[in-house]
Amino acid sequence: MSIVTYVINVQDDEQRPTGERADSGLAEGDVTSLIGAARILPVVVLADPAGARPLADALIAGGLRTAEVTFRTAAAADAIAAMAANPGMLVGAGTVLTVDQVDRAVDAGARFVVSPGFGPAVVRRCQQLSVPVFPGVSSATEIQMALDAGLETVKFFPAEQLGGIGMVAALAAPFRSVRFIPTGGVNTANLADYLSNPAVLAVGGTWMVAPRLLDTGDWAEVTRLTRAAVDAARAITAP
Repeated sequence: MSIVTYVINVQDDEQRPTGERADSGLAEGDVTSLIGAARILPVVVLADPAGARPLADALIAGGLRTAEVTFRTAAAADAIAAMAANPGMLVGAGTVLTVDQVDRAVDAGARFVVSPGFGPAVVRRCQQLSVPVFPGVSSATEIQMALDAGLETVKFFPAEQLGGIGMVAALAAPFRSVRFIPTGGVNTANLADYLSNPAVLAVGGTWMVAPRLLDTGDWAEVTRLTRAAVDAARAITAP
């Protein structure tokens, strides 16, 4: 049995092991629509979970209600739990590399999962738990793997290093049903280039949640940068 077939097969509810976690109640289409409406997905790296609650407040004050908290620090699960406790936030887990991290993220309250590449085991586990997953892709082969697994929204990473919006447009041409979340090198200077392309659902970015701002607790600046990003996104013609 091929890897791709293995991923596809686990989508059947009858193959979900007894005792698995209950459905999160938020379907993939709902999550995708909410991320697409926001157009910007902050990619958060928090070293101290104490900053999670004020960060959620700062993002909401700036006009964003979605965030991806990455498993790049030991504080990730606690930070997800703290941010997810805010009913105004849709919080997901990023940089998810293993099944164990999927479980920890979902237990903490993550409503979606993002990974830097296409990991069959990670995708399989998310589908078992009915948690939307957006795997990273960098090539046509990986996009085809995502489609074979029943996924049509993917993370394009690292976006700028792989050719930026030009590469997104080239990949979108044969894969017309796929929506991309480019992440990596996206900022205010190239935001319009990405968001004006109809294949782009949203962009992932760190400029409004830069580590220096989170480390110093500069929530006012987070709010200011978030509001500016939201205003810029709204000014761009939606696809």
